[in-house]
Amino acid sequence: MSTAGDASSVLFELLHSSLISYVCSSEDNKSKSVSQLEAHGFRVGQSLAEQLTKDTPRFKDDLEIMKFICRDFWNAVYQKQVDNLRTNHQGVYVLQDNNFKLFTHISAGKQYIEFAPQFLAVPCGFVRGALANLGINSVVTAEVISMPAAKFQIMIQRS
Repeated sequence: MSTAGDASSVLFELLHSSLISYVCSSEDNKSKSVSQLEAHGFRVGQSLAEQLTKDTPRFKDDLEIMKFICRDFWNAVYQKQVDNLRTNHQGVYVLQDNNFKLFTHISAGKQYIEFAPQFLAVPCGFVRGALANLGINSVVTAEVISMPAAKFQIMIQRS
């Protein structure tokens, strides 16, 4: 028996795949399509962070904001929390999701790893947009060590 959460998860994954397919099929330049996917994610991340924080008190520091991203934001998007959060206490944070939802249906092997940048562009945009909405300028990158695990690195840009 399917729940509403399962249905919305399937719809999200379908929308994500369709967006990637549309943008990448219409772009000749692969890096341009990844940038465009990240920009779409950025706008969604901004809006989602605004919705999720509208009734919460302001965060006191960067670490508290990152904990919000790992718990509440990730749960709202992927129905789970980030598996691991690390920091060097100098503005670099690493979020690790050992079973990244957007990879679970692709493969556990390495044959699809070349498509990882396209699949990670929108989630990087989500995080960067959410952080921008919370007053943090950042650079967000992601990598895959082995499917379906994904690691997101967030470098906070100080003015």
